[in-house]
Amino acid sequence: MSKLPEPSVKSTPYWWEDCIIPPQPVRGIDPTCDVVIVGGGYTGLSAAIELARAGQHVQLFDRQALGHAASGRNGGMASGSIRPGRKELVKRFGEARASGIAHEGKAAREDLWRFLKEENIDCDFHLSGLFDGAMTVDEAEELRRHAEFLHRTLGIEAFTVDGSEVKNYIGTDLYVAGLVRKDIGGLQPAKLLAGMIEVASSAGALLHENTAVLGSSTERGGVRVQTARGEVFARKLLVCTDGYTDGFDPWLRKRLVPVRSRIIATEQLSPDVMDRVMPARMMHGDMRKLSYYYRPSPDGTRILFGGRDGTTEGDPIAPTVHLQTELARLFPELAGVGLTHSWFGYVAMHRDMVPRMFSSGHTVYATGYCGSGIVWGRWLGQKAAFKILGDREQSRSAFDFDPPPKAVPFYNGRPWFIPLVYSMYERHDRKMLRERKKS
Repeated sequence: MSKLPEPSVKSTPYWWEDCIIPPQPVRGIDPTCDVVIVGGGYTGLSAAIELARAGQHVQLFDRQALGHAASGRNGGMASGSIRPGRKELVKRFGEARASGIAHEGKAAREDLWRFLKEENIDCDFHLSGLFDGAMTVDEAEELRRHAEFLHRTLGIEAFTVDGSEVKNYIGTDLYVAGLVRKDIGGLQPAKLLAGMIEVASSAGALLHENTAVLGSSTERGGVRVQTARGEVFARKLLVCTDGYTDGFDPWLRKRLVPVRSRIIATEQLSPDVMDRVMPARMMHGDMRKLSYYYRPSPDGTRILFGGRDGTTEGDPIAPTVHLQTELARLFPELAGVGLTHSWFGYVAMHRDMVPRMFSSGHTVYATGYCGSGIVWGRWLGQKAAFKILGDREQSRSAFDFDPPPKAVPFYNGRPWFIPLVYSMYERHDRKMLRERKKS
């Protein structure tokens, strides 16, 4: 049984220990510009870079200090995953769009690696590969089919392992099999964000942090944007607030549900322990409803273990204890291991569970990453920028959906139903574990 975390456990992200993003200089707000961007994460900065380099006068606004939202506190797993499986994507959107989504996933990951190299951003990136665990025979079969698709259709090195082979990738008895794919890596997310801030500033984008956008209204030829420090008239407005969308855009807020994703960081572990529990030093996940994800720290000295947090207010202890319990279920020898950090950020879920880009008048949206924002934020930020620039070829994307996603029923900004959904998923996972033990 996991013990309560020590009072010394920090509630700030582990990533902030070696990456403090300096405050942005306070600049005056220009009353007019070409594009206003709301949201200073990967999406907004990616768009700002492309637009500024194309000669556009860009002003970016974030209600917090840059780096304090999801882009500075996620797990650093650059997967570009899509929650619905291929069969479901084909059923909902058709073969052409489903194939387009799969191919863009590969292109988006490769584009991120290229971007890091060309812009000389040192963010501890390592193309480690990913191991996705299966707890049942049915899950193993699903992963086998997915590996075949990745290899046959996309040319990705992917294969399944089972039995004693599993221990070559992860030191646990919880999984009967797993998918190994070599095209996914890990990085230090705060360092990536810091690098993107520097590139965007150097390109000429004006970055206004701690400046909330209060609302917007369409006018002839553009959009008037109200901020906490004054008004701006822009030809185009780009909204990319994802899990941090607030009342400035009531229409969008009804369509995105902020869900907490929490991560714990263990104390430093000895090299022999790390060799036993994570021999391949890969990114990891499994197919449980509550979507646990975990990885070694970039220096390989500790484990970062994350999952959905069913709370909506405050910073209670229970979600940290829950993650400790699941970590010990995976690696029994780590029961009672000390923690140094436990923190959370918000991811945006919606009814389709697929990232998307869409337009409404002079406003463009890029959002809804469902927890996979490192790859999709960078990718769709670019696509949105090209859309604003009128570049039809470069902006073409399988994620350019029209019409936009439907509103979530009985939801108006307060996710009152999250604890209920979390409890339902938790019961499902417990049932599956019991059935696994019986077999």
